This record gives sequence, structure tokens and C-alpha cells, in this order.
Amino acid sequence: RLTSNAVTLDHTVHLRTNDGVEAQSLDELLWTFHEESFLPHELWGGTTRQAPVTIAEASTQPPADTEVIINLAQSPAPTGSWRIAEIVGADEPARLAGRSRFAHYRDAGLDIDTHKL
Repeated sequence: RLTSNAVTLDHTVHLRTNDGVEAQSLDELLWTFHEESFLPHELWGGTTRQAPVTIAEASTQPPADTEVIINLAQSPAPTGSWRIAEIVGADEPARLAGRSRFAHYRDAGLDIDTHKL
């Protein structure tokens, strides 16, 4: 839903995953996200963006025109001119990883807003 909302607001989005397997799974899930609509997306290969949503593993640099990174990876997203959205799970390992990423962003001097969903 976060990705869909960002695209509705005309933002370019990059979904950052832990690895290629997760990227491929997310690609497949986005094909079936809504039965009545389609969310244009592509697996990012580092060339020219063809869709408002790109998906790639964490080691791949996002497209330069990215406005929002949704970080689903365990490692912190690279800082840049984009906004970073972090999704933190409720289990203890996910919360600990989220706290580590939060500290990384804070130490990098980023302005941080938190939202409980």
C-alpha cells in the first residue's frame, strides 16, 4: 500500500530487498497486489527507468531519479536526495535491526519521522 500511495502521488519509488530472490518474489507479488488495478514496476538492472517502481537487491544502487526508497532490507538504505521509508516488523529480531538502521540514519544527520501503523 505504501508503494501504491507514493505512485499515486507521482513519486518514483525504489523497493530495496535483501537479495535477488526477495526482489523476484516482490516482483511477482506486485503483479497480484490489486485485482482491479496494476502497479507499474520493474526489476532494476541499472539502465534507464521504465516504470515508476523499481525493485532490486540491497547491493544495487537505486535509479538516480528515485524520490522514495522503501527499504525492506536488513541493511540501511544509502542516503541521498530521496526519502527513505523503513518497514519494521514486530518480532524482536526485526525490531533490533530497525533500531540499528535508525541509529545509522540518526548518526548520518538525517531528519527522522516515525509513524506507528
